[in-house]
Amino acid sequence: MGNPIEQGGVNVSIENNIARIEFHHPLSNSLPGKVLQELANTITKVGENDTVTVIILKSAGERAFCAGASFDELISIDDLETGKVFFSGFANVINAARKCPKLIIGRVQGKAVGGGVGMASAVDYCMATKFASVKLSELAVGIGPFVVGPAVERKIGMSAMSQLTIDATEWQTAQWAKDKGLYTEIFDSVDEMDSAIEKLANTLSKSNPEAMQMLKKVFWEGTEHWDNLLLERAAMSGKLVLSDFTRNAINKFKKK
Repeated sequence: MGNPIEQGGVNVSIENNIARIEFHHPLSNSLPGKVLQELANTITKVGENDTVTVIILKSAGERAFCAGASFDELISIDDLETGKVFFSGFANVINAARKCPKLIIGRVQGKAVGGGVGMASAVDYCMATKFASVKLSELAVGIGPFVVGPAVERKIGMSAMSQLTIDATEWQTAQWAKDKGLYTEIFDSVDEMDSAIEKLANTLSKSNPEAMQMLKKVFWEGTEHWDNLLLERAAMSGKLVLSDFTRNAINKFKKK
């Protein structure tokens, strides 16, 4: 297998003005820093491509959408700067999606944890299957969802976000996530979800790019300070991950 931190990546395809960005990692699509950086850069680059009108953000495989941070990488963090850089990876992906001038449709085929919930919150329109349960497990490993928090709160409100954060070991269902506004629709199967995504993406691919760009700005109004905010939040997680409490909690979590 090699070093899990070195694995994973991002693929892009563009057809009929629709860009599909897919990230993948063998460990339930967890995201090491290398993949996060590639994903943020890809979203930014595709956003600048004039042939692209709409973006679909998805992950590989049939089961987990995204297992969040890479535990192997979390365990290896041994100084504040490294911790800050690692958690900045999620900040950069959220900020790239926020600033991308194209509307982004999220495709969530399975469970989303931590940073995965943050990514589902950072797209503009998110569809999921009934298997796409959500969990913010950060407190269970001695940290908190500081970086993804603003994106999740913007989407589902402080009450639902704090419920996910405090009850960190429990899954909430896809229906719960839809009721709270994270998912726009949930489907019984991946095929049904993909049909609906294709239909919407095709409609948007023929819509006015300028109008959609202006709408995107309106949707994200009031988040202009997030470049700094999310980096401050990354430093909070970076500090906590160095504590003995958190190291022990992560090691216990990994053995489960």
